[in-house]
Amino acid sequence: MIFDKLKRLYIAFDSPEIDSPPVFSSGDVVSGKVVLNLSGESKVQSLKLHAEGFAKVHWTESRSAGSSTAYTQNYSDEVEYLNRREVLLQADNGEHTLLSAGRHEFPFSFQLPEETLVTSFEGKHGSIRYWVKVKLHRPWATVRKIKKEFTVIEPIDINTPALLAPQAGTKDKMARVWYRNFGQVSITAKIDRKGYTPGEVIPVFAEFDNATSRSVVPKAYITQTQTFIARGTMKQKQAVVATLSGDVVGAQRRETWHGRAIKIPPVGPSILQCRIIKVEYMLRVCVDVPGTSKLCLELPLVMGTIPLHPFGSRTSSVSSQYSVNLEWLRMAIPEQPEPPPDYSSVVTDEEAERNITAPHPEEDLSGIMEHPLRAFVQEFRFRPPPVYCEIDPNPQPLNMRRRCMTC
Repeated sequence: MIFDKLKRLYIAFDSPEIDSPPVFSSGDVVSGKVVLNLSGESKVQSLKLHAEGFAKVHWTESRSAGSSTAYTQNYSDEVEYLNRREVLLQADNGEHTLLSAGRHEFPFSFQLPEETLVTSFEGKHGSIRYWVKVKLHRPWATVRKIKKEFTVIEPIDINTPALLAPQAGTKDKMARVWYRNFGQVSITAKIDRKGYTPGEVIPVFAEFDNATSRSVVPKAYITQTQTFIARGTMKQKQAVVATLSGDVVGAQRRETWHGRAIKIPPVGPSILQCRIIKVEYMLRVCVDVPGTSKLCLELPLVMGTIPLHPFGSRTSSVSSQYSVNLEWLRMAIPEQPEPPPDYSSVVTDEEAERNITAPHPEEDLSGIMEHPLRAFVQEFRFRPPPVYCEIDPNPQPLNMRRRCMTC
């Protein structure tokens, strides 16, 4: 409007870091302010705030009902996680409030529900969003609306017994083309735990037994599966987020991975508690067999937000955890470990440059127990043996003497 005295209306969240959007979880207090900039005196009826949070899914599918008739089926559903209203400005008895020209701030604060929320998410067929919406009512003027989203990340601590448990499995198949058998292919694979965080490296221990008459190629993938659920129907979208390729295994040969490294890229955490949206991860160890379908062994993963602690929850039951790891080690782990991968294959040039220029704290124990199979032994030195004496077993006549030796 030409004579509109409202120059600007916006929402600003309180953030401990400048130019960094705040991130919340269940039970946190969301606070901030609504700011009005007026070019002149203006009458205001009310200023209201509405905080909302929803998980929503929607997609369409075409259905055929005969030779020439088709229709579209819609699938949608939603789950509400947050619904909070607050009046920031409203005069009593329906009167107007007169605001002077200049800047006016209206603080707000509300607490997120204590029960577990769901991490913010954006997908092809659905989303999980949280936002604050503000409505400004003035006489003889249209209602001004603004909306600003905020992020919720529900913590997933991988330092729990379920997520620290090793994952292992075996799978085999008979390679066939039409009615001809080429032999059997088998995979045995294991990883040290189920829970990881983005940026970590997963050491993959695997054995590929190729008893066929053809060469095969072993590979490993980290896949993300997004599942959208509405009206009893499921829609899935799967993507490969990381890949590891092995050497060709010839016919009647066997190949072993002694901890091949596959790095987890920056991906969102697992979403397992939402009724209509799920985000799940899987490590798939596969063998490509020419002329027949692929053989894949799947090991479930959970992407967490709280990384592995060097101490704390992991040390609460050391004996039980070591017993699990020892049981896992009995599954044909080779005695000689494979040399670690090249630094450049795991760390990008940008990360390497940051590592060189970053200051090193005096005490940094964050990575001391990153891999539970790694043993840290206190350094010691061998003491020299004491001087000892022995009797010559073949003495010369009349010349038996005691001989002393020192090492």
